[in-house]
Amino acid sequence: MAAAALSRGRAADRDPRERLVALLADGEFHSGARLGRELGVSRTAVWKALRRLEELGVEVHAVPKRGYRFALPVEELDREAIAGALPAAVQRRVRTLERFFTIESTNSHLLARQDLPAGRTDVCVAEVQTAGRGRRGRTWNAPFGGSIVLSMSWQFPDVPRQLSALSLAVGVGVLRALKGSSGALRLKWPNDVMFEGRKLGGILIELRAEFSGPAYVVVGVGLNHHLSPAARRVLDGAGADATDLHDAAAKSGGRLAGRNAVIAALVVEISGVLEAFQQDGLKPFAREWRNADALAATAARVAYGAETYRGIARGIDEDGALLLETPGKLLRFTSGEVTVRSEPRG
Repeated sequence: MAAAALSRGRAADRDPRERLVALLADGEFHSGARLGRELGVSRTAVWKALRRLEELGVEVHAVPKRGYRFALPVEELDREAIAGALPAAVQRRVRTLERFFTIESTNSHLLARQDLPAGRTDVCVAEVQTAGRGRRGRTWNAPFGGSIVLSMSWQFPDVPRQLSALSLAVGVGVLRALKGSSGALRLKWPNDVMFEGRKLGGILIELRAEFSGPAYVVVGVGLNHHLSPAARRVLDGAGADATDLHDAAAKSGGRLAGRNAVIAALVVEISGVLEAFQQDGLKPFAREWRNADALAATAARVAYGAETYRGIARGIDEDGALLLETPGKLLRFTSGEVTVRSEPRG
């Protein structure tokens, strides 16, 4: 990677909101006067900047005579720290590594590219997404400072036969990357990362391809790292039964790695998955995925278009399709407009 691709720029050149984040990242109280001196602005300007941060979903506590602080300490995303944690072979595979304070969508940012060479990947991370997407066009909520938003691109020589199974292979890569941070994580077909039946994160694959020729894919990964109480309330209010890596690590006796370390591990594993998938499809990952199957042998409901099917989940076939055992018939579902909800046996 070129040095220019990794440069953060001088502190004075950074977004004022970002400079304020850097001062409050330790989670301690800072007075408005002190923040104003550090930033070279008035206390009124500090207050306005804090309001703009809150509009982005940043949780700021204000206490009279004590000042301002974040609800939780924040580890800022740092390109140099991420790049420095990558093995040399992976650094050579990464063409660019971009870090944004705010962006509409990391996936959309990379999907607009046209010039990615074969065997290389572009990486994009952000503190705040204003138009992040999940599967089937849903909004992906990524609370500031408590989440990981990562996108990586790859170019296949042509559309892989098992392209619909790529999210399964990437899921295995995510679990490999998190092995040192968390315990018994599971994968819910086709693209969810789970812990104790609750959603920890998700994967979104987006494709741009011609009728014949190379296929350009962007892999998006969103993970809850350490959610603040307010962020949990927002997610719960939206109907998301969410958990985070902090809880998973605490309950499993693991160690919660910082966001930069987790992102570096994800880049290592996912870049390896993309290269292996290009050669062998799902096969190198099928056993690990089945071992982590959150739905295995459970009663499940599959909504496909206007129809709903109920049965027992029986894992995946060699192409990554979900198998559902119904009375007298084994049904096969591919990705797309399929949703899965586990439910207790009646």
